[in-house]
Amino acid sequence: MPIASSLMPTSEPRARLDRDRQAAPQLFERLREAIISLELTPGTTLSRTEIAAQFGVSQTPVRDALMRLDEEGLVEVFPQHATVVSPIDLRSAQQAHVLRRSLELEIVRSLALDPPPALVAALDGLIAQQALAAGAGDFETLTTLDRLFHQRLYEAAGLHELWLLVRSRSGHIDRLRRLHLPTPGKAQDILRHHRLILASIAGGRPDEAQRHLRDHLSGTLAHVAEIRARYPAYIRD
Repeated sequence: MPIASSLMPTSEPRARLDRDRQAAPQLFERLREAIISLELTPGTTLSRTEIAAQFGVSQTPVRDALMRLDEEGLVEVFPQHATVVSPIDLRSAQQAHVLRRSLELEIVRSLALDPPPALVAALDGLIAQQALAAGAGDFETLTTLDRLFHQRLYEAAGLHELWLLVRSRSGHIDRLRRLHLPTPGKAQDILRHHRLILASIAGGRPDEAQRHLRDHLSGTLAHVAEIRARYPAYIRD
């Protein structure tokens, strides 16, 4: 997978921000996505000066964005020294898994007890897009669509705030999943599980929906040893 070693400034900002919105939240999202996608790998040093130059902003919103990333455990700030992208913390990944599994087991059960037709149609469309991305080997798009699939479940259950909570706690396990995704057969497993979850919800089979969701969410943590063997410098206990 292509991985950048640093976020470097250019003579022009690489990606201009929306001047009608506050800069700090936008920088946070841009940097967070670069970390989750492993464009910025564990151990990468982040320079406030370089980031400010790249995006054409002052250092104040950069500082605020880095503070939020620190709160999510995605960077480590060493005062008067450096800010570094954190290693993938297995304990944090396991805790995020427990949180997400607990919530989503209840969510798919409730949705299967009263399947929303609009949700079924929306998820079916997302799965079709996922199949195209998987066939093209487009892991970035597949990751985005996978995340959207689960977000739609929370929203259909009226639990968008809980989705935001889960997302804020999932940076470490999301990076593990990104490392695991190129493994042969992994993308196809995601598609298969999504289809089974959707079919169970649409068919009004809550126990089956829970079983397929449990299998789906356990896939990456079951392969931690393999992932760690390939990327030992990226992961810590």
